Amino acid sequence: MAIFIDGDGCPVTEITVLTAKKYKIPVTIVCDTCHVIEKEGAKTVTVDKGNDFADYYIANLVGEGDIVVTGDYPLASMVLAKKGVPISHNGMIFSENNIDSLLLRRHIAKKIRRSGKRLKGPSKRTKEDDENFLKALEMIIKKSGY
Repeated sequence: MAIFIDGDGCPVTEITVLTAKKYKIPVTIVCDTCHVIEKEGAKTVTVDKGNDFADYYIANLVGEGDIVVTGDYPLASMVLAKKGVPISHNGMIFSENNIDSLLLRRHIAKKIRRSGKRLKGPSKRTKEDDENFLKALEMIIKKSGY
């Protein structure tokens, strides 16, 4: 098992690295050249700047049972196809049961924005979001036998 972090704008990098260290799980943070992320206890891979370069890099590396921390629904879908376990920054575990509806919602929102309308953005991150993420991450790790 390994943990991959979609590092571009990830608010739970520190929590993930500390949790992985506790369970002795290797962590790789993948980001593009616009971000410089160095965390003790994690390997950082910097890919070229471009649409979804980091996502495709992660999708190519992930294997069965690996955990991927991301807020990106298309990446989560690719991870599921490779039998990995994608988890959002708020602790939502992506699955075959929810990914299609999430991708559809993303598609509809994109169409609305293209038509010139505005949508409400995400709410401000809370301590509860961090706690939910940590609980879900530890549940995944323990379920895998760590």
